[in-house]
Amino acid sequence: MSLKSFGAKIFANYIRKKIDKWASQPEATQQKVFQKLIEKAKDTKFGQDHNFGNIKSYKDFTKNVPIRDYEELRFYVDKMVAGEPDVLWPGKPLYYAKTSGTTSGAKYIPLTKDSMPAHINAARNAILCYIAETGNAKFVDGKMIFLQGSPEMDEKNGVKLGRLSGIVAHYVPAYLQKNRMPSWKTNCIEDWETKVDAIVEETLHEDMTVISGIPSWVQMYFERLQQKTGKKVGELFPNFNLFIYGGVHYEPYRAKFENLIGRRVDSIELYPASEGFFAFQDKQNEKGMLLQLDSGMFYEFIRTDEFFEENPKRLTIGEVEKGVNYVIIVSTNAGLWGYNMGDTVQFTSLKPYRVIVSGRIKHYISAFGEHVIGKEVEEAMQEAMNITKARISEFTVAPQITPANDELPYHEWFIEFEEDPKNMDEFHSILERTLQEQNSYYFDLIEGKILQPLKITKIPKGGFNQYMKSIGKLGGQFKLARLSNDRKIAEVLEENLRKQNK
Repeated sequence: MSLKSFGAKIFANYIRKKIDKWASQPEATQQKVFQKLIEKAKDTKFGQDHNFGNIKSYKDFTKNVPIRDYEELRFYVDKMVAGEPDVLWPGKPLYYAKTSGTTSGAKYIPLTKDSMPAHINAARNAILCYIAETGNAKFVDGKMIFLQGSPEMDEKNGVKLGRLSGIVAHYVPAYLQKNRMPSWKTNCIEDWETKVDAIVEETLHEDMTVISGIPSWVQMYFERLQQKTGKKVGELFPNFNLFIYGGVHYEPYRAKFENLIGRRVDSIELYPASEGFFAFQDKQNEKGMLLQLDSGMFYEFIRTDEFFEENPKRLTIGEVEKGVNYVIIVSTNAGLWGYNMGDTVQFTSLKPYRVIVSGRIKHYISAFGEHVIGKEVEEAMQEAMNITKARISEFTVAPQITPANDELPYHEWFIEFEEDPKNMDEFHSILERTLQEQNSYYFDLIEGKILQPLKITKIPKGGFNQYMKSIGKLGGQFKLARLSNDRKIAEVLEENLRKQNK
């Protein structure tokens, strides 16, 4: 055992005890965070406008601070981006994480001196919890790759801005710098396909032990490795035994990954976002990720079935239930207040509080009142793959409201298969049955002959990469919407299919 791996084990056990302490006192921990946030921001423009000086309780907070999304908070963000200090948080931000806005171009999410350590520590602690649980620290001596956005940054009124993953690249601790891949030069390549090819060349003969990134883009890396060498990834990297991922669920990709690798490897799920690093998987055999209650973020939750009501009930951590779909609302030491980032979560455990990301409040299908969410289509897909041994590269679902020939409407599943099911009818039947079992609204619409059963449209290999490239979102930081309530994605996929079939 190396000195580095021995030290990692000691540090891991120390951090695990600290985590267990705040996790065992969830409500008290969140109350301390709440009080610190209000006290520190009371003299900011937002704090003055929202009466922070007189907020003594959570009830006071809900009376003074409404739920807002980015567009509704934009008045303050624009002042901050223009260079004004003390707007949402004392002083100026350290960085802006630049993300794609859905209605008005780029969004600028502040990262502050207070919030930045939480992003770094959470990623570190996820790995340390894995070491504390498994005793496996050997991987710290090998090479680690993090597929991420370019670390190069622009500047706006004296504040640097870039992709979150690129900003975080500047904070890799010194003891990991020699182990970290790819090189700085390669990481700065903007074109994703060129970047992946360069990463393949750099890592091909290295002792890779940890690989991290969004599954769909790590999959591309693995495929390029296999195309170049004709070997399984696990054969190329015999000591690779830990995959760290976030952004999308791994399960729909697991079968293909295991085929590309040649064996099963341990995995750690993360829940990072520009707005905060919210959760990470702290136990290998527990479902869900540990919600970070002691990281400068105060959480509120609103049931998704009440979210669009005029005054939906806002809940704190002590009021949530397992298995209910909630919109997650955050107030943070980066200066976001009552902020709806659009994600939905479900609690898998209340002792301690663990969550899964169930989807996006805007990513759903409810063209007929069915309220189908991301978690439901992913679990249906997983069940179908498990039983039929099919493997997929990617998929998305859209409603077909006005089909031809007076047919009933239906949900259309666009699927890129890596390996087709031996019996497509069985695959279809499992998808349909599992979705109906999870969603009573969908079941009732099928039973009532309002909808007909789903239909599958096969996408040729590489089709989803072609789609992402066509919209300028081919790269490690972008991910495909699993489902939509319109046919914007479906129409592009259909047009690409028509062109290929001419």
